[in-house]
Amino acid sequence: MSLHTIENDQLSATIDEQGAELTSLINKSNGLEYIWKADPEHWGRHAPVLFPFVGKLKDDAFSYNGHNYPMGQHGFARDQKFKASKSSANSVEFLLESDTQSRSKYPFDFRLFLTYTLSENELTVGYRVENPSEDNLYFSIGGHPAFNCPIQPDQQRSDYGLKFEQTEDTEIHFLTEGLFAGVTEPFKGDTLDIADDLFDRDALVFKSLDSNRVDLIDNQGKIWLTFNFTGFPYLGIWSKSSNSPFVCIEPWFGIADQASHDGNIKTKEGILSLKKDESFDCQYGIRLH
Repeated sequence: MSLHTIENDQLSATIDEQGAELTSLINKSNGLEYIWKADPEHWGRHAPVLFPFVGKLKDDAFSYNGHNYPMGQHGFARDQKFKASKSSANSVEFLLESDTQSRSKYPFDFRLFLTYTLSENELTVGYRVENPSEDNLYFSIGGHPAFNCPIQPDQQRSDYGLKFEQTEDTEIHFLTEGLFAGVTEPFKGDTLDIADDLFDRDALVFKSLDSNRVDLIDNQGKIWLTFNFTGFPYLGIWSKSSNSPFVCIEPWFGIADQASHDGNIKTKEGILSLKKDESFDCQYGIRLH
């Protein structure tokens, strides 16, 4: 079985073993689907896991102990088949482990767990990375869930906005050909309107937010979902084009390369490391309204 559905009285979630990717999240109270349908006309994914890198690497490669390794944007986990290792009515866990093929392009041993759990009107997505080897494990990890926007078919994407938990006084960091080259602009306030031209410069990346949550709201003030990213140091906001009917809210431990980076994985911005038998855990939550 490739697809796994978990549910409770309020929500239903479906996850594909391919990439351990969330493909559906339905609010039973209104029957609406909140997860983007992965229409390739706009963007052919739903909610990929980003591992062992988040974003693009300079020259599409990294170096480790004097060797260079080619690597595409966001790593390879999103394109691998996970194994469903535990399941219940309202929770399912998936596992991806290093093997000969993965070590040829990423010379580290790892165990990556994704756990999806429903509790009342919230889905929690948990990540756990374990290092089973003698050598240090260097990695980044993050989420890339895409939400239908508009959620109601009689609305437009531009009818929506993102309202942060707190009033922010920070910067938006912009990508230049997938890398960070120092292009920023100030952001002050608590609401980011999803205007048609918002993503003309690719993703919007926040590196220093005071907020731990953000609401997807419409222009009538209705909250459709609350996204909890407590603990994540970076947050990306993205959609493909001016008319793509979805928006991604992306919590990250890790980030695309700086344009000046020398490629060394050990000194990459946002990189995490684990010693033998150490583990790393994080989670984000999606609460539907």
